[in-house]
Amino acid sequence: MQVRGRAVAAIVMLSVLASVIVTIFVTDKLEEVPVAASTSVAAAADRGTQLTDDELKQLNTVLDLLQTQYVTEVDRDELIDGAISGMMNALNDPYSVYMEAEVASKFSQSIEGSFSGIGAEVALENGQIVVVSPIKGSPAERGGLLAKDIILSVNGESLTGLTLQEAVNLIRGEKGTKAKLEVMRAGNSEPIAVVLIRDDIDIETVYSRIDENGVGVIEITQFSLNTAERFTEELAALEDKGIMGLVIDVRNNPGGVLQDVVAIAQLMMEQGKVVVQVEDRSGKRDKTFAEGGEKKDYPIVVVTNGGSASASEILAGALQEAAGATVVGEQTYGKGTVQVSFNQLFDDGGLIKMTIAKWLTPNGNWINEKGVTPNVIVEPPAIYSVARLNLTEELKEDQLSEKIRSVQIMLEALGYEVDRTDGYFSANTAEAVRKFQRDHGLKSTGIVDTTTASKLEEKVIAFIRDDANDPQMQKALEIAAGKKQ
Repeated sequence: MQVRGRAVAAIVMLSVLASVIVTIFVTDKLEEVPVAASTSVAAAADRGTQLTDDELKQLNTVLDLLQTQYVTEVDRDELIDGAISGMMNALNDPYSVYMEAEVASKFSQSIEGSFSGIGAEVALENGQIVVVSPIKGSPAERGGLLAKDIILSVNGESLTGLTLQEAVNLIRGEKGTKAKLEVMRAGNSEPIAVVLIRDDIDIETVYSRIDENGVGVIEITQFSLNTAERFTEELAALEDKGIMGLVIDVRNNPGGVLQDVVAIAQLMMEQGKVVVQVEDRSGKRDKTFAEGGEKKDYPIVVVTNGGSASASEILAGALQEAAGATVVGEQTYGKGTVQVSFNQLFDDGGLIKMTIAKWLTPNGNWINEKGVTPNVIVEPPAIYSVARLNLTEELKEDQLSEKIRSVQIMLEALGYEVDRTDGYFSANTAEAVRKFQRDHGLKSTGIVDTTTASKLEEKVIAFIRDDANDPQMQKALEIAAGKKQ
């Protein structure tokens, strides 16, 4: 596959957010650009954009002052790293960051798709550490972390006022260690606790299956360096079985490699159709065209939610506007900028990741901070956003809390009658708890203890993973099965 456009467009891999996966994994998969980096630095010098003598004097004065007069001995390397980070922070662009050597090394390793941590991507938005999306099968997903959650503290240490890198340093940790997160979630009146055990995460990015009506389903969890190859294999296997339609699920997919999403999109687009446009600082637009693909003779549906970001939005926008696909679900995240990694600027192994362009849909729409609007909007039920229980004490009648509200929503989703879902533990709620306990061989007390909470969460997880209880997927399957072209 050849991507047309200026040289810089050919080497750029799309970043998901300015973010760092809290495992020190950045989903912004960007290629190494040693030649471009060297050329750009030389060009900058020719334009007189290096520091003047007066500016160098200012910095040296501060450096000397700190090293000789500060109350404690300072680490010179940390001061230099801080100065570089300060310049990047001055851009007020959450997608442009400096990574010191250790973080840069983990960033490079992440391109291979394997890393350790809790498995969630975070970004710094309005001074808050916000979850973009949890990774499928990760501790973050299993523990109930959701897109748009705001992480307030980690193991009792507040994240208020910290930079993204400082917050990541607190959240990350060795496999097997505990990360107790205090999280504020939309719709909750008080923070919730999410307790996760960090783990090694080896990402398989593509999953496929066929439903009973002959509709193929391919889930893409993110766009890594082998995702296009895996998608091509799975699509071919599905087509060999004669699928009647195709559903592509990119919910909670934070994005990734631009080249891979282009390769995937053009498989389902006519030759010469625009896949994506990249606009530089001067307003010049370069278009990437589909090559070697074809418009499919079966309907295509893309399923999205608020955790579908960046490359996921490129795929949804391209197929929606240029391949006649139907987008089903919720408004996407709204990440419409492109970053490039300059990884050979520093002898110590650090790198700079910087915004260099906007990306636009085939029709020229910039979705930044807006997202892709589905053709068919389907909101998920409340059970999908309910907080996990993580009990520290029993829940019983006449109490009022967010955890009780979670219990009520869980019980209702599982088919138990409750008279309210406002967090007040009513007599009716107690009876519903007793019935649940009897149905699952537990002591019928009407009190939610740790055993009852664990069983309740077990059943809820099974409920959520069942496609029959997923209205977004059900609508997508219905559309894909019902419109043979």
